[in-house]
Order: sequence, then structure tokens, then C-alpha cells
Amino acid sequence: MKPSSRTQILEGALDLLREGEAVSLESAARRANLTKPGVMYHFPTKEALMLALLDWVVDCWERDLNAQLEGPLEQATPEQRTYAYLDWALSGKVDRADLVMLADPRLREPLTARWCERMHPWLDLPDDLPAADRARLTAVRLIADGAWIDEALGAYSPAADLRGPLREVAASIMEGKE
Repeated sequence: MKPSSRTQILEGALDLLREGEAVSLESAARRANLTKPGVMYHFPTKEALMLALLDWVVDCWERDLNAQLEGPLEQATPEQRTYAYLDWALSGKVDRADLVMLADPRLREPLTARWCERMHPWLDLPDDLPAADRARLTAVRLIADGAWIDEALGAYSPAADLRGPLREVAASIMEGKE
């Protein structure tokens, strides 16, 4: 079955980012073999396209994150959500496009706001959580963030044989042993 035009546009835009190319309504149209008005039918502005692209990518992340949980997200503890995020970040499934899509200087604020909104259920810590627990969970999240950014940059990503020990260090922090 042929993907919808909307899916073709999003896949094409993501491919452009992976290849280090700029995303515009014109470049997305060329990549999807559509006209610019055909793209604008789905995404009237570049901001609308980039927000939809971010949502599409985060939808994929959430499928992977949810697979890390034993039950529904709404019933997961902060510790379970943090472990899921850590395991996802250490999975090596991140690529350059995941980071680049957030880097457009003209769209940084709306893209960051959407990313925060979408990741809030995973990364938010309850205000009534004791400070020591919040600090431990935040430290582990920051380890996961660092792994995510390193993988997306392709700069200093931990080798596969270090991912398990890194998770053990993070687990020790989360359990208060570090």
C-alpha cells in the first residue's frame, strides 16, 4: 500500500534532515514528488511542517518508550518512566535528524515548547517527590539526555559494550547507591 501524501512529506522531510539538507516547503515538496501547494494542503507553513515532523518522530519514540514499560504510561512511577527513557536513550536508535529538527533558529521556541509538551509525561517529576529522589531521577535523566545528544551528534556515543555498564551506573544513582 502506498503511503499517504502526508506520510510521504514527513518521511521526505526527515530524510532531508538525515542527509544534512535544509527543510523548506519547496524541498519537502520535491522530496515527496509533490507540488508546493500539495505540501501546503497538509502543512500551510514551514512551522506547521516542522511541528508535525516533531510529533511524528516523538510518536515513534513513544512506541519505543512504551515498550519499556510493563503497563500503561499513566500508571508508571517516576522511576519506571525514567528507566524507560534511559533505556531508550541508550538503545542507539537516535539519529542526527532527531536533534537537527530542533535546531532551526527561527522555530526554536515553538519546536522546544512542543518537545517539552510531548515529553512531559515521560520526564516530569511530581512536586511532592522528596528532593533527594528528584535529584537522583534528574541525574539519571541527564545521563540519558547526554547519551541521546551524543548519539544524535555521532560524536562521543558510548560503544555498545559500555551501554550496559552505563545503565548500571545510572541505576546505582537512581537507587541512591552513588
